[in-house]
Formats: sequence, structure tokens, C-alpha cells
Amino acid sequence: MNGNTGRALARARSITFALAATAALAACQTAPVGPELDAADTSAPRRMVTQGRATKVIVPNLTKCAFTHPKMNVRVAAVGEITATDGTVITMPAVTALQKGLGPSSHDLYNECNQVTPKNSAEVSTANVPVIDVDADGEVITGYIVADNYYEMYVNGKLVSVDNTPYTPFNSSIVKFRVKRPYTMAFLLIDWDEHLGLGMEVFPVPVTANTSKFYPGDGGLIARFSDGTVTDGSWKAQTFYIAPLMDPKEVVERGNVHDTPNLGGRVHPYARRPACEDKCYAVHYPIPANWQSPRFNDTNWPRAWEFTDQEIGVTNLPAYTRYPELFGDARWIWSQNLVLDNVVIARKTVR
Repeated sequence: MNGNTGRALARARSITFALAATAALAACQTAPVGPELDAADTSAPRRMVTQGRATKVIVPNLTKCAFTHPKMNVRVAAVGEITATDGTVITMPAVTALQKGLGPSSHDLYNECNQVTPKNSAEVSTANVPVIDVDADGEVITGYIVADNYYEMYVNGKLVSVDNTPYTPFNSSIVKFRVKRPYTMAFLLIDWDEHLGLGMEVFPVPVTANTSKFYPGDGGLIARFSDGTVTDGSWKAQTFYIAPLMDPKEVVERGNVHDTPNLGGRVHPYARRPACEDKCYAVHYPIPANWQSPRFNDTNWPRAWEFTDQEIGVTNLPAYTRYPELFGDARWIWSQNLVLDNVVIARKTVR
């Protein structure tokens, strides 16, 4: 092939590519894609830094479970306040619908506190689960949810389920809602900390002399819905509270990704357990005001990470393991670090 022929072919390919790109762009501009999204936030994330525990307790305990059984792992779910280095007062671990008394409260799939403990999937009934209307002429969708530890769920910005047991014993829930496609699900997820502001809990079984008192726990969400939607890596998941840290510089921001890439593993037992205890740091980010909305633009958020049952530590959790048929091919999800990320928002638009 001579030079003139090659240049002619190259020009022809460029013209063809340009025409195809123009046609594709026009198709994207005219194709129906659901609700118009708000403009994406491309500004640098604002971080707030705290050190030590929250010294002001505003709610001693959100858990309503009675201490009626000696083997029940009932832990206190308190709410506190801490002041960041820039003067911002932050609610720990987060402001929740449960604290505000908002509902509807979650319907139990399994809950020792309420003595709802079906032995298997065959014993589970959804007949008495209330249907929350998002769209009066929509499809009724049933979902099964396990969150470690707390969740609140919104569909197209409407609150449809608030976890009635914020910490422990570990519970699971059933939700029903009526909606039309496309629709957006948004979950606020919290790994509750007994040491408010430190991102740590008191581990019920001592691992070492220190980790029993200052133990960085972990989170997790798994859900499956009757329309085929499941939690998996196609969801978006952003973290807003990262702790415990030896130094706030351990959190690295890459665009809208809030990561801790240099701290070893992202799951137990590989994640680092810092020795700072009461002097540990935490990094916080403001939660967007409209994160529940289908218009909220999560384009720049990172995708959710998938985790196994073993990594989450739920291989002997009856609220989940008794009902494998109900959760099917759903995957446990969270943000980048299962151990250090304590407040996470997960979103999925179903088309």
C-alpha cells in the first residue's frame, strides 16, 4: 500500500468514525433514560477530622430489645456528638431516621428481640408485610434484607423501611413496595460503634487483651428483590466516616473515592488494628442533602465491593444462613474497606 492510498483510507475511517459518533451522541440525547439527573459534583471532597471519642451522648440507647435471654448478644446503640478540628459538630455514628422516630419500621424476617425466628425459608410468610406505595399503579416488589448493623431504605426518595434493631442481636427484614420502573433504591448503612467517634466496638469474645475492648468491627449489606434485583458490584457505594486511624493522612482521596490503600487488608483478619485506642483519629465527609433522590447524580461514586460470607463473618448467623433460597445469588456489598468504613450510602437505579 503506497502513502497516498494509506492517507486516503485513514481520512475515510476518520469521517466514518465521526459520523458514527455524532449519530450515537444524538441517540443518547434523544433516548429516554428516566429522570434527569442533577449535575455531578466534581469538586474536591471536604474532609473533617476528629480525634478521640465523642464526649457528648445525646441518646443513651436506640435499641429497644429487652435483655431477656442470657445468650442474646444485645449491645448498646448510643448516639453522640463530636467536634471536628474545623469546628463542625458531627453526630456519631450518623443522623438516622430511627433516631428521628421516622418509619415505617422494618418487618422481621428473623429477630430474636421480637421472638420471630422461622426455622427455614418454608416457614417464612410475607402475607402480613405492609406494602409501601411509591407509585400507586406500580409493581409490588418484595425484598429480603440483612444489614450489619443498621440500614434505612429509600425508593425514589421515599422512606420504605427503617431497621428496628440498630446494632445487635443481628436481625433480617422483609420489605414490600409498589413502584414503576425506572426506580432508584438508596440505603444508609451504619456499622455501629460502641466507642462513639473511634469506629470501634467491644468485641464479645476476647481475641487479645486489647482487641476485646477496642475492636474495629465491620459492616455489610445483602438484599434480594422479587423483580430480580440483587446487591452486587453494579451498585454504587460511598463512605462518609472512616476510623480508626493512626493518622488522618492514611485516608487518600482520588477524585470522589475515599480510600485507605496503604493499611494492609480490607477485611479481617488482615486489616490493621491500630494501637491508638482513645487517641485514634477519624475522617468524615458531609452526607449530601439529596442522596435519597433518584435525581441525585452518583456518577462519580465508586462501585460497591463484593464480599464473601466468610469475609463478612456470617457463616453462623441464623438471620441469614437459615434462608439461602431467599437471598439466592445476591452478594454482600460495602465500600472499599469493610473494616474502616463505618457509614456508607449504597445506591442502585433499576431499569
